[in-house]
Amino acid sequence: MNRQAQAVILLLVGGAVLRASLTDQYLNYVKPGLQPYLVLAGAILVIAGLFSLWYELRPASPAPAGRPATGGGPAVPAGSAVGGGAAATAGQADAAGPGDHVGQDHDGHDHDGHDHGDGDAHLDDGHGHGPGGPKVAWLLLAPVLGLLLVAPPALGSYAAGRSGSALVEKSDFAPLPAGDPVRLTMLDYASRAVFDRGVSLGERRIELIGFAMRGPEGTWLLARMMVSCCAADARPVKVALSGQLPDDLHDEQWLRVTGGYTGRQVKDTVNGETIPFIEVADVALIQAPIEQYES
Repeated sequence: MNRQAQAVILLLVGGAVLRASLTDQYLNYVKPGLQPYLVLAGAILVIAGLFSLWYELRPASPAPAGRPATGGGPAVPAGSAVGGGAAATAGQADAAGPGDHVGQDHDGHDHDGHDHGDGDAHLDDGHGHGPGGPKVAWLLLAPVLGLLLVAPPALGSYAAGRSGSALVEKSDFAPLPAGDPVRLTMLDYASRAVFDRGVSLGERRIELIGFAMRGPEGTWLLARMMVSCCAADARPVKVALSGQLPDDLHDEQWLRVTGGYTGRQVKDTVNGETIPFIEVADVALIQAPIEQYES
């Protein structure tokens, strides 16, 4: 692969990582606590890319006598087999007798040093492979530029619809915090509703935030992706909605739902996990939060 293309790709990948980690965009991929590590990784990639690009584009330094004028390749001593090739050939010519064929070896190939039309064959094989590699390597910049200019969004209803609901089984639950309504994470409410059968929820009004998606038996679900480290391990937590819902509700629409515990349940068609209901008393359409994942 062209080394200049490698350096540019390294530089662009580092720039994309820095751009994401210095804005809220990184929250679409990892937990907030990983931001410093992303900044450090992006800076290292940018520095490495700049250094590699400088190394490839720097002018060749003048070569001392007897050494090749290259851009930093290993110097070959004048007395070595390569550097002394001309002298060795001259010595063989002087030692050749009148009947010898100077410039030819035992197989009859001409080695008189003249160009016979194929002297540059090793530089280009007709497929664009020059000394630096195939020019088509620059096409690898296209997906990197796409990643830099068009950032993938956070996982939503498409991913949630193909993954089973995640619950964490517990035997005891702490008392609910103060407030009316009390805001809970999706996982906290779902775990209390399923494993505690709503005992720790009591008659309290609960507030949940998530995105809408279609569920089993024609129900609407409130869902949110939960991550342990990054989007690669994201799993959805789902809560079914009962009660009066907006007529214009659609997938991916973010909602703030206020309601109370109900004993209704439904099975997730993906993994058979229990999905609890919440009896909706009030629902508001909201913009997607900056931090779309729960942890």
